[in-house]
Amino acid sequence: MIPNAVSAAVSSIDSFFDALQDEDVPQPWTTPGPVAQRPPRLLLTLLGDYWWQRTESLPSAAIVGLLAEFGVSDSAARAALSRLTRNGLLVTLRNGRRTYVQLSSRAADVLDDGARRIFSFGGRPSPWDGMWSLVAFSIPEEHRSARDELRKALRWLGFAPLYDGLWVSPRAYPDFAWGWVTHFLVNLGNDLGTLYLLYFLSRGAHYHDPQTGLLILMALYAVALLAAGSVLGTLSDRSGKRKPFIIASAVVMALAATLLAVSPTWHFALVAAPLLGAGFGTYWSAAPALLTQVLPAAVDRGKDVGLINMAYNAPLVVAPLAAGVVLGLMNSYSALFALAGVVTIVAAWTVSRVRSVP
Repeated sequence: MIPNAVSAAVSSIDSFFDALQDEDVPQPWTTPGPVAQRPPRLLLTLLGDYWWQRTESLPSAAIVGLLAEFGVSDSAARAALSRLTRNGLLVTLRNGRRTYVQLSSRAADVLDDGARRIFSFGGRPSPWDGMWSLVAFSIPEEHRSARDELRKALRWLGFAPLYDGLWVSPRAYPDFAWGWVTHFLVNLGNDLGTLYLLYFLSRGAHYHDPQTGLLILMALYAVALLAAGSVLGTLSDRSGKRKPFIIASAVVMALAATLLAVSPTWHFALVAAPLLGAGFGTYWSAAPALLTQVLPAAVDRGKDVGLINMAYNAPLVVAPLAAGVVLGLMNSYSALFALAGVVTIVAAWTVSRVRSVP
């Protein structure tokens, strides 16, 4: 059980080291076959599996012989030993004409950490302080290797990608994180409800003049949006409250989506369009104020506002992808609008998690 777990630890961490991944670079010193493609990874896995927490040195000739059992040539095995040594994962010792190797303290620490993670899985988690951390980065293509290493390091630290250049972890600044997620979800729900209206009118509602119908619906949407935004923004300022308006906006937007999910027809679209506009206008009457109130620190204001802009722009990419999946798999506009309703209802919950803004 323990050796297998440590082997799994090695498999999960070996991508952390540049020594173990050269997948895009051909390796002329390997013999054919899947096992022989990455001798450094294979060797570290074997050492972690059978030599974890052992301090005795191993003859390099014995390791070469061991790797030969897996189809690795002598030259490839010696190259793997050399590579792992250069990257600080193995320590080489000499005794006369013989060469010995052992795991370095760096490799032992990483294996110990990986084992702790595996053996603690399923146990009682440590208390969470409700804090989140966001990491955003932009690394050009000419520095692709550095970008890949950063992604590996972030995964190892417990981060997960929201999308390519934005990673999130439950650590510092929870209100900013909850506000960001709310902003993303509300905009995603709105985009799901509006971007495909023309196709909905043509293929879902079978309206006789989809382009004119779209103009009518968007006019209703825009008038309701402007009216709600101008009136409710003033009420939000006078009351000093932001969350009730955002929660109400999400509920109204979800109601509009639900109407179309239940009955995707032209007559229901005439009701849903102004409802969606009113909900989205209500959201924008209070959301910018809330988002500025949860910004972490003045010194990082430019970066944090940039993150907020990502929450607005990212749904323009995510919504077509999600709609393509839903319509491709289910061929149902009801399902698409149902997804929009679920997304906005979730946004009502996420904004309720904000503690510092009423």
